[in-house]
Amino acid sequence: MPERLELGLIVNPIAGMGGAVGLKGSDSPEILRQARALGAVAPAPQRALGALQVIAAALGDRIEVVAASGDMGERVARAAGLAVTAIAGGYAEASTPVDTQRAATEMASRGVRVLLLAGGDGTARDLCRAIGETVPVIGIPAGVKMHSATYATTPRAAGELAARFLDGGLPLRTREVMDIDEEAYRAGDLTAQLFGFLSIPFHRDLVQGMKAGRANSDAAALEEIAAEVADRLEPDRLYVVGPGTTTRAILRRLGLPKTLLGVDLICDRKVVAADVGESVLLDAARGRRVSVIVTPIGGQGHFLGRGNQQISPAVLRQAGRGGITIVATPEKLASLAAQPLRVDTGDRELDQALSGYVRVITGYRTEAVCRVTA
Repeated sequence: MPERLELGLIVNPIAGMGGAVGLKGSDSPEILRQARALGAVAPAPQRALGALQVIAAALGDRIEVVAASGDMGERVARAAGLAVTAIAGGYAEASTPVDTQRAATEMASRGVRVLLLAGGDGTARDLCRAIGETVPVIGIPAGVKMHSATYATTPRAAGELAARFLDGGLPLRTREVMDIDEEAYRAGDLTAQLFGFLSIPFHRDLVQGMKAGRANSDAAALEEIAAEVADRLEPDRLYVVGPGTTTRAILRRLGLPKTLLGVDLICDRKVVAADVGESVLLDAARGRRVSVIVTPIGGQGHFLGRGNQQISPAVLRQAGRGGITIVATPEKLASLAAQPLRVDTGDRELDQALSGYVRVITGYRTEAVCRVTA
């Protein structure tokens, strides 16, 4: 019988909880309490399961998962039908950075071939501190903010990376771990810092890039995009406007304030609600014609499922594929280096329905045709 391949697994069970409720993160105990009070559900276990199911289908009983106990990995690994060795320690549901670092250190000492991490940028920072580049890491995207270049494009892509690497088919690359100050982020200041590096199995189509900043030369293009979108607005239609400097330019054109890092609602050229979570958004959209306006992340290409989780699958289904407007400057599209736009809402059926080719507004009376992949 061939030797089993040991795969480490750490799930941050609170990662991403602030997304759908509009809290822009879950790094502090107070924000976590607010998220739970608003009915937030942790997406990380389900997203980890999606990756593990791909691994189970590809490698089956050749895999043994060395998992942090309980909600930090053990439960979801067993749910995927994989053989599991749990690291004892009684990790709590509300795990801490110390829990993550301790688990990663123990897995490294056991010599796992690769370590899967379900979380966000803060969780990747914890691995930087604990193991650096000593063990290959694959990030399963589950956080709100995903600036680091150490995460797969989707949970299924993370599973495919792990399966290919364990089968000896992928090289290793050193990639950046970025993170931001969540308090400053909530106040509208989005500044990412480099915190270190991790070694990851690399495939260009399966690993996301590092978030790219906006170039100063985008200013004229932003004005043109804003003019074009303003001309297209219809009366008595609710517009769900996602975060970003590109969408902020649209509301500035209308003489309206914009929550830079939140989701705002406008109708008849007036702000209906600002910085809303999913539940408020759904209530406002009930029985109305709805359109969504979003912009992709520079350097990564995700236009749904990264930093705008408030625009949930339920909202997107109400808008319909034709009700989603994507806006991006030519420079932002160029930063993708010919990679496709990406959608990762957590609903695979919806993501596939949104895949294909779309028109992206890039200026006044100007569009580009871009490929979207899940």
